[in-house]
Amino acid sequence: VVSDLMEEEYLMKCVVDTAKRSFYLYSNEGDEKIVECETMEQFMNVLEVVRATCPEERLIYATPPLSKK
Repeated sequence: VVSDLMEEEYLMKCVVDTAKRSFYLYSNEGDEKIVECETMEQFMNVLEVVRATCPEERLIYATPPLSKK
């Protein structure tokens, strides 16, 4: 018997890049989506939703680049 149940696509990892005001979303099927925010307010609104819905173990913050002196 062949099962008609298919596993749904879900979020495997969300990388937050505060320097670029961007979010990188990676699914279990290998898809990647990029959300780029134009304003800090927009970024903070998206971050609030991400923190409320994304499990902590799947949420990663990108390390900001070090400035060269």
